[in-house]
Formats: sequence, C-alpha cells, structure tokens
Amino acid sequence: MTRPFTGRKMAVILVSFFAVVVAVNVLMARLASSTFGGVVVDNSYVASQQFNGWLKEAKSDQSLGWKGQIARHADNLAVITLTDSAGKPIASAKVTAVAEHPLGQRPTTALVLHETASGVYSAHLEPGRWRLNVMVDADGQIWRTVGEVQ
Repeated sequence: MTRPFTGRKMAVILVSFFAVVVAVNVLMARLASSTFGGVVVDNSYVASQQFNGWLKEAKSDQSLGWKGQIARHADNLAVITLTDSAGKPIASAKVTAVAEHPLGQRPTTALVLHETASGVYSAHLEPGRWRLNVMVDADGQIWRTVGEVQ
C-alpha cells in the first residue's frame, strides 16, 4: 500500500532543498572571502584612466628587448638576472622591486636589489610565494617586468 503524497512531504522537500542551497552558498562565500582580499587596485576608475599609459609603457619596455629571469635561491634571496637584446648582462643598473603576496595576505614589501655579479641582482625576501614587480633603471632607460617566486 502506497502512502499519499501530502503537502507536508512537499514542504519538507522544499525546505530541505533550500537549506542545502543556502548552506552551500554560505560555505562558498566564506571560502572565497578567506582566500582573496578582493582588492586588485585601490580605485578602479583611476586605474581605467591610466590604462592607455600602461600600454605605452609596456610597448616601450618591449621595444628595448631586455630579458629578466627571476628566481629564488635557498638562502631566501630573490635573484634577477638581466640581459639586453644581444644577450649581454645589464650591469650597473638601479634595480628595485615591489613584492606582493598573490592573495594579499601579507603586506607589500619594497626591495632594493644589489648587484652581486655582472647583470645579477639580489635582495633578501621572506619565505613564501611572491609576485615581484621589478623596475630597472639603466643608462637612462626604464624597464619593467613582473615575475613570481616561491
């Protein structure tokens, strides 16, 4: 003998369904807000106004043909090896970097890299994963690159 489908059963099904949906949404919102701060730029309107300038800077950087390899050594040194378009080391440059944690969970750190060999620059960097925004000033020319180290 089958039991009839009543309004009470339908109410239990609906409440259970929406309880699961709400629980999943709350879980996902908590996970998302705990892993990403949500701020990429301080003011998106100002950033949008500067976008064309950033494109010009990128074209200028690309036209130089410089290359930079970013790595981390075992002794917590961030090391950048710079070469020009002919593959020669870029020596006696002023190299600075801003280290940002990819998820914004650590404060941004400014680095001044010192030349340890011809075209090789290094600075101490805390352990962890970092995105480095590097700026090189050599012979009156500015070059920028971005890289990650772990």
